[in-house]
Amino acid sequence: MALAGVVVEEALAAGAATAVAGATTRDVDEAAAAVLRARRAGSSFLGYFGYPAVTCVSVNDEVVHGIPGKRTLAAGDIVSIDCGAIVDGWHGDSAVSLIVGEPRSESDAALVAGTREALWDGIAAFATATSIAQVAGAIEAAAMRASLTPIEGYVGHGIGREMHEAPEVPNERLGGREARVRPGLCIAIEPMLSQGGRDTRVLDDGWTVVTDDGARAAHWEHSIARHEDGIWVLTASDGGAAELGKRGIVPVAP
Repeated sequence: MALAGVVVEEALAAGAATAVAGATTRDVDEAAAAVLRARRAGSSFLGYFGYPAVTCVSVNDEVVHGIPGKRTLAAGDIVSIDCGAIVDGWHGDSAVSLIVGEPRSESDAALVAGTREALWDGIAAFATATSIAQVAGAIEAAAMRASLTPIEGYVGHGIGREMHEAPEVPNERLGGREARVRPGLCIAIEPMLSQGGRDTRVLDDGWTVVTDDGARAAHWEHSIARHEDGIWVLTASDGGAAELGKRGIVPVAP
């Protein structure tokens, strides 16, 4: 899974570098696909329930699952890129959000930065959590500090031999019984946060999720392993050391 994760990291870096003004969302997808081909990795997304690309590229009010195509990116757009790779039957899944050129406003910059902060707070919580509720609570608290709203109904997930496995990983405390955290658990933590409300709808393409109120959204994600000696961020080549170190946590390779 760590090998799959590094491939995803490289693919996202290629996609992000391509996401400039004048590029299309298909250009972004093709840059990521080239990395998967070069690394001889499979795609977690391509063909998944008929999905037609190796990435999801979601722009502005599109939260997740945007299908890459002819849309041309413009300065100030918020672009979220989600990618999954398969190596030897094991999956890695990660997402980044970025702003094309300069941000349109301080609130746009705060949206992207605040969602990223929520991701890393959730990962840090996973290092010592005994239940998924603690991870969800850390994400929710970070969203509240940034005055951002978790999107209703969209969550993280377990990951391993399948891209989507139990347990679900909510981005807010929902109450009720939550899955326990034990060594051997691998999850994808993925806050999806909005500047406005929490409600969404799916476009006619059957995939693209947009905010009901037209508010801009951001999406960050990493796959993480909890093992006997600690945690390791599988989709970061340093295991998450740079960000987790700020939170007093040293990742340990499995």
